[in-house]
Amino acid sequence: MQIKELAAATGVDTETIRFYEKEGLLPQPARLANGYRSYEPVHLERLSFVRHCRALDIPLAEIKSLLGALDAPQEACGDVNHLIDGQLGKLRARLKSMKALEKQLLQLRSACNGEHPHLRCGILNELVAAAHGEACVCHHEKPAQGDSSS
Repeated sequence: MQIKELAAATGVDTETIRFYEKEGLLPQPARLANGYRSYEPVHLERLSFVRHCRALDIPLAEIKSLLGALDAPQEACGDVNHLIDGQLGKLRARLKSMKALEKQLLQLRSACNGEHPHLRCGILNELVAAAHGEACVCHHEKPAQGDSSS
């Protein structure tokens, strides 16, 4: 099959397929007499595997390790377990961070109820106060100088 067909079958655009080839995630396809790439079922399977891993937010370097594990089926899978444990740790840290952000936004939202002119909007006033280096309802303390997270 040609690259357009592989792209259609996997939902991966042609530029990404070429990038994955360049990065060694996909084996180089054979070339037809006209110079076109000729993809086999192994390319479809491997690209589908990579796409699924990307959907799980696994970085390309780690996908490369997983592909290496696939290519060495007799090896023990402890490294694969460790890799996924690492992904879970990163996800849990992001979830914790997102929960903290949600709490801050809820606190900020509570600063303004009802319809007011912008001049009296509690949310805008809190954001301006924080921009001036003052404590705001969502942080409860004065932000550190140069802190870009506020």
